[in-house]
Amino acid sequence: MLCCMPGVAFVPALLVSWSSAAFIISYAIAVLAGHVEPLVPYISDTGTKPPESGIFGFMINISALLAVITMYIRYLLIEKQNESSHFVRSSCNVFSLCIGLMGCIGMGIVATFQELAVPSVHDIGALVAFGSGVVYITLQSIISYKSCPQWNTYFVCHIRMAISVISCIAFIPMIVFASQISMTKIDWTPDEKDYTYHFLSAICEWTVAFGFIFFFLTFIRDFQ
Repeated sequence: MLCCMPGVAFVPALLVSWSSAAFIISYAIAVLAGHVEPLVPYISDTGTKPPESGIFGFMINISALLAVITMYIRYLLIEKQNESSHFVRSSCNVFSLCIGLMGCIGMGIVATFQELAVPSVHDIGALVAFGSGVVYITLQSIISYKSCPQWNTYFVCHIRMAISVISCIAFIPMIVFASQISMTKIDWTPDEKDYTYHFLSAICEWTVAFGFIFFFLTFIRDFQ
């Protein structure tokens, strides 16, 4: 199916499907192995212990690479469209690309440095990945509006902006609740101290992560 897509639409399609599989496979293995509770663990919790840690690290690193390729193609696409329409400054397009690449580096850090092994480095990588990702999709939503109606429909722009707003709203409590947790662990139970903070923060984390996935899903039509 991916090979039959016109243009380079297979790139964001592969990114979306691969990243979704990375989250779901790691979660399934971690739950079946009894390493995490099935009720909303952190994404990183599902990739901390072997064997899921190896799968998580490998698949997330590939996702980061696919994200780099997707963002660069998106950059080239906007530059080409901008030659005739002049709807956005080239510096804004470059800035958006740089922010996106920072997020990909953060993903690589998260995949390489496990949560329990090097928690401080892992947390910095996660903050860079999610923070840069939220800024990137917000900038891309604004650029999409500027390219209307020649290069985008307002419907697609509304979808992208809605995803960006939801991700931004979820990102803030994710950080706030996570900062209230006084211990680093992955096997949480409801009766433990700070469980509520962990639970709410994890919900927000999954919301932001799948917000990124649904956002890149909207690139498929453009990449055709």
